[in-house]
Amino acid sequence: MYDDDASPSQVSQDSQHGEQDDFGHGHFFTKKTFHKPTYCHHCTDMLWGLIGQGYVCEVCNFVVHERCHRTVVSPCSSIATNLIKNPVAHCWSEPRHFKRKFCNLCRKRLEDSLAVCCEICEYYAHLECQDFVVSDCKECATYVPQNDPQSPVVQYHHWREGNLPGNSKCLWCKKTCWSSECLAGMRCEWCGVTAHASCYKQLPDECSFGCLREIMLPPYCVTVPRMDIPMEVLFGFPKKQSKGQLSLSFTEIVRVFDGNSSVKRRIYRAASVPKNAPAQVLLEVSLRTFHISDNPKNYYITEAQDQGLSFDLCSLTDLSSQHHLNQQDGKRPAVFLRYREKDPDRGYIRAYPVGLSGILPKAHVNFKHIPVTKETTAAEVIEKALQKYGVQDTDPAQFDLVEVVLDKGVSERKMQWDEKPWVVMQTIRRESLRRNRLTRFYIKQKEDPHGPHISMYVGNLPTGLSQRQYEKILGDALGKDIRWKKFDVIYYEYGALVMLFNSSEMVSRAYHTLSNASFDDKQFLVLLLPNIQPHLLRDNVMPLLLLVNVKSGGQQGQELIRSFRKLLNPHQVYDLMNGGPLPGLYVFRDIPYFRILVCGGDGTVGWALSCLDNVGQDAKCGSPPMAIVPLGTGNDLARVLRWGPGFTGTEDPLNVLRDVIDAEEIRLDRWTVIFHPDEKEADETRIAIANATKAANTNEDNTSIFVMNNYFGIGLDADLCLDFHMARVANPGKFNSRLHNKGVYFKMGLRKMVNRSTCKNLHQSVRLEVDGKLVEMPGVEGIVILNILSWASGANPWGPDREDQFAKPTHYDGMLEVVGVTGVVHMGQIQSGMRSAVRVAQGGHIRIQFLTDLPVQVDGEPWIQPQGQVVVLKSALKATMLKKIKNKIKRRNTEPSIYFPNDALQPQSPSADGESGPL
Repeated sequence: MYDDDASPSQVSQDSQHGEQDDFGHGHFFTKKTFHKPTYCHHCTDMLWGLIGQGYVCEVCNFVVHERCHRTVVSPCSSIATNLIKNPVAHCWSEPRHFKRKFCNLCRKRLEDSLAVCCEICEYYAHLECQDFVVSDCKECATYVPQNDPQSPVVQYHHWREGNLPGNSKCLWCKKTCWSSECLAGMRCEWCGVTAHASCYKQLPDECSFGCLREIMLPPYCVTVPRMDIPMEVLFGFPKKQSKGQLSLSFTEIVRVFDGNSSVKRRIYRAASVPKNAPAQVLLEVSLRTFHISDNPKNYYITEAQDQGLSFDLCSLTDLSSQHHLNQQDGKRPAVFLRYREKDPDRGYIRAYPVGLSGILPKAHVNFKHIPVTKETTAAEVIEKALQKYGVQDTDPAQFDLVEVVLDKGVSERKMQWDEKPWVVMQTIRRESLRRNRLTRFYIKQKEDPHGPHISMYVGNLPTGLSQRQYEKILGDALGKDIRWKKFDVIYYEYGALVMLFNSSEMVSRAYHTLSNASFDDKQFLVLLLPNIQPHLLRDNVMPLLLLVNVKSGGQQGQELIRSFRKLLNPHQVYDLMNGGPLPGLYVFRDIPYFRILVCGGDGTVGWALSCLDNVGQDAKCGSPPMAIVPLGTGNDLARVLRWGPGFTGTEDPLNVLRDVIDAEEIRLDRWTVIFHPDEKEADETRIAIANATKAANTNEDNTSIFVMNNYFGIGLDADLCLDFHMARVANPGKFNSRLHNKGVYFKMGLRKMVNRSTCKNLHQSVRLEVDGKLVEMPGVEGIVILNILSWASGANPWGPDREDQFAKPTHYDGMLEVVGVTGVVHMGQIQSGMRSAVRVAQGGHIRIQFLTDLPVQVDGEPWIQPQGQVVVLKSALKATMLKKIKNKIKRRNTEPSIYFPNDALQPQSPSADGESGPL
């Protein structure tokens, strides 16, 4: 990992001691006798013997056979951070208990204590280990402009150790590579291929995304500009409350402080050492406690006399290697870990080239050591680095020197040209030795290469205003110093818009300002959106846009959205509670062909189709086919399209995505329902106002227009739906179970059997015309106009095929079916399949006259409609749906991998720098 031009002193400073020099994995192995069954983390076999069965790493608890000792390839957590080329911060979940999982840092089980998991990758960690995690989450936006746009883009595997699915098989040797006893085995976060730690380097470097390649949005097609905003914001995660400092769970013997900052904040790590251990032992243990893998000769410890931690750091006594730590009055002793300066006036720093391969073809290096002094400026470092990269004719003024810190995520700061990096490093070293080890310097382009436009979605604005009014609202909220380039699109009906910025610094300021601002007591909803480069998509790739309603039906969407974010690119997955369908549809607007998967109930599907109607005319793909994961209560449209009656949570999300890939496209008829309430006679007051204002026309247009996808109910069916809707609005927390919701429906139906006054003699309150012909109404209490043959959670009121004057109905024949329900008992019989509804009519244009106020519902949205006229006619809006194919007798891959089982292993493709690609 070191360059040939590195100085001997710097290599000595950064190298590891002991067995690390021999094998390069960074472990601190010691011989140990295990008193209970223990398994090797390299080969997963049990350790046998009476004494000294194997070795264990004193830092990361890696256990290994003596026979496997010299073949270990898994790096220790103490050096894992140094191996990362492009660090990416994790997006942590809320702390909870995980079953049958292991911590990726300390390699111990998670069942007994609270832990966190990355929402994007399979990284798990105890709460007390979270501060030391490796920031190597999978990179989901890697697009960098290239000189040659025709050059193929190589996607590498992103390997993660351990926590493999059960029965995982190694792709190389075809043997089991998972273990329920220890953290073992390797898995690619993108394609899901699994392998032994000793086999995965034999596999091809290039990743093909496995069986999800057809719907995967490749990271090399996504660009996210550089901003000082956490990754959680870019992925639309809800804000979490900050947690206090965690207490240590292991036995505390010696408190170790790694710098002035930890002393001031009274934050320490506990180191366990034998009683009366020499200071040299305590020094080595302290380094391992802070996961510092440097040579111990570069450090020393001083004894801290605990007086409420208000001691003078300059007066501490240096402990030699033979001295012992004194413990006074039975108090727990404290030590201060310090760096031994060899030459305080000069040294070396590492300079990493990031995203420069397109403009600096010769810069195919991990990093270069740059000699610096106290007087060396950032501008001089850039000039020296470019020379070492082999580029002589490039203007250094085009670049910035960026300080990147990998502590608790990834943070970066652009340095001023006259700033002195060596002085910065010395300051960081005094404040925290661990932070010093996690600090890097990157050479980056001053002009962001990802493009001049950065998109920001702003919601919760008033609806129906003009562009000038929206500019006034946002201009007042942002102030005079923050300006945007233009409004790219305005969604007037939804009170939302997308703003474009030219500067990442400006958009960061705008985000922080608007996130804390509001208008009319409504806080702005602010999202930063990625940009997709559709020209890099391969011909056989049709990315899948996932829209998940986490509050639908049984509220299983939260776990589903986690699974989809790990299986696909998280920039494909959008939470509908965070801006609705519009942000995702905007991001995918330039893709010529893509698919949509809506996870929710019939109302959610209608919501997505309605938004698609508004934005489809400006998109390259105006009517993308849509599949459904049924999370609602009724899920009638999902039943018709064979997606099932409801998602139970036991289905494998991977199989859901496979079904989407195999699904067939069909057309869904859509209908426009127009309500014309009757005009009431104007009273004297209204006439007086009209005369006073000399109004030419005092009539107000009260017409309402709705789009119907499933059915339109009048009377008894709508009355029940309205009662259920009002109950759910009053107590939304009680309606989080699909079974409970159906139970509430049943109870409300029993009440209607007693009180039938609302919809009794409905046939006398309506006048029905179908295709211009008056239809005589039978004695019914409810009317249902059907577009699909599923109603009220899967019932078919039209009934089976039989010989009569009506044609066989479908949801794409341009016809509607009108049926009647005689009462609550009849409705129950229809839902149980015992009877069918009363067939009334069939046609393509329906007109209904309401003679009184009646309850109505369109696709599950109920209200009381005043007397007037209702017209139902074919809509010009189109909808293409995906219908799940019938189950075929075919062999499914029994291994829990998303890698194609029949993919042939290709010869290993060397990466640009001779390694196995980015970690």
